[in-house]
Amino acid sequence: MITLNTILGIDEKAIDKYKIHFAIGIKSNNRDEPLNAYRNNTFKEWQECQSKKNFELPFIISLIYFRTDQWLFGGVYKSNGCTFKDGKFYYDTELLDIQQDLIGRIVLSYKKPFRQSYPLLKTCYTNLVVAEILEKPSMIGAFPGYNNVNIDYEDLKTIIRIEEPTWKNALSIMKGVYLIVDKSNGRQYVGSATGENRLWSRWSDYINNGHGNNIGLKELIEEKGIDHTVNFKFSILEIAGMNIAEDAILEREGFWKEVLLSREFGYNNN
Repeated sequence: MITLNTILGIDEKAIDKYKIHFAIGIKSNNRDEPLNAYRNNTFKEWQECQSKKNFELPFIISLIYFRTDQWLFGGVYKSNGCTFKDGKFYYDTELLDIQQDLIGRIVLSYKKPFRQSYPLLKTCYTNLVVAEILEKPSMIGAFPGYNNVNIDYEDLKTIIRIEEPTWKNALSIMKGVYLIVDKSNGRQYVGSATGENRLWSRWSDYINNGHGNNIGLKELIEEKGIDHTVNFKFSILEIAGMNIAEDAILEREGFWKEVLLSREFGYNNN
């Protein structure tokens, strides 16, 4: 079991100088506000604006709400004081060079037994346990629109795992035809999401097993191993509303297979 303090290596004598900031949106329907700010490179500014004097110790360890009882490491900051303006306290903070390479990558498990968002580090640091270390920082933005989806497998995996709300809402209401490209060789796979198996559910299948039970991709994963999925890139060729018949979507799937020659030169076997 690895704790946050094991990674940060904070001296026991200095622990009283640290506060934890459990960063979560104020409104219940916008709890991902700080996560979105982090992904938009505005978290530092977001955190510096406070309704109260919450950072009255020299150092702040920022943990950003990631999913239920899990927090994304947002860095260690030094507080250089604050100013008061228009009913808000604006802090001057400095991101310290302490495990900066792990910002956005460390996911910590902690079921917060209190409502307070700014506890002293010493009250909880031994219970902040590393659940996962992501291969690269979590930088998933909001859903960009159906015509602009062009996403790597690893990023899609993060979206599915955290159930990123804008992506889940958009992909859960649409059927359609999609494309998977293998970046290692350019080969393509055309698939469709029909009936109850809409885009969100269909793409979740690929995250669960790497191949979505497609024969050509299944053979590829059996040969190359699950790690080969890092080469996959997903996009949407067409979307269809829930009233569109399954046969019509399958017809469009066949059309795109012919256009892209994914049977002859890709992974489609039918």
